[in-house]
Amino acid sequence: MSQQHIVASYDAELSRLNQLIAEMGGLAESQLATAVDALSRRDSKLAANVVGQDSRVDALENEVDNFAVRLLALRQPMASDLRNIVGSIRIAGDLERIADYAANVAKRTIALNQNPPVEPARAIPRMSRLVAVMIKDVLDAYIDRDLAKAVEVWGRDIEVDDAYSSLFRELLTYMMEDPRNITVCTHLLFIAKNIERIGDHVTNIAETIHFAVSGERLVQARPKTDETSFAAHPGPAPADAVEPKDD
Repeated sequence: MSQQHIVASYDAELSRLNQLIAEMGGLAESQLATAVDALSRRDSKLAANVVGQDSRVDALENEVDNFAVRLLALRQPMASDLRNIVGSIRIAGDLERIADYAANVAKRTIALNQNPPVEPARAIPRMSRLVAVMIKDVLDAYIDRDLAKAVEVWGRDIEVDDAYSSLFRELLTYMMEDPRNITVCTHLLFIAKNIERIGDHVTNIAETIHFAVSGERLVQARPKTDETSFAAHPGPAPADAVEPKDD
């Protein structure tokens, strides 16, 4: 086999790995959008479809892992290729978690639909749109190896934190004003937290891209403004509001 053929074959394999990540990212992005659409429309059937589709993302993560390990074993990559392949494994893990959080949003939506709607639910789609744009942009940064875009997305997580903190305070007010709102608002709090955590995983991906492209880690502290851990809580959550485990 000629050296030229070996190089071409290796390039094709690296391209395939990128395609798998892009496919996985697109599916995770779609899962979040559909879950929030189901929430807005109070559509339990659509939410159940999101939960059922989560296994597709899991399967793609396994494919990425197996393919990356094969490349590491057979090609023995070095420098940027090594960082790219190892980074793809980490990015696949973050994308899988994003899809899990989207599934959790869908599960909460099904529970919420058993109760009357409340006004703060309208803020969830706005927060979700911030995260959706981050997902799209970080995937573009991965495909294009765009260091500047990855750093820009990384810095945008503070906007998601601000949106979450604002919604958190609004939901607490609703719960304190009328204890009958506690169950519904607790579900919405978990949904908002799931979306905020998706933003965190997007910033993880941005950090991985930065290292894969430059060989250097982001040294500055990640911008965070979420102070909800220190906020007053109106009381214990009801038994039916316990956060579901990720599948």
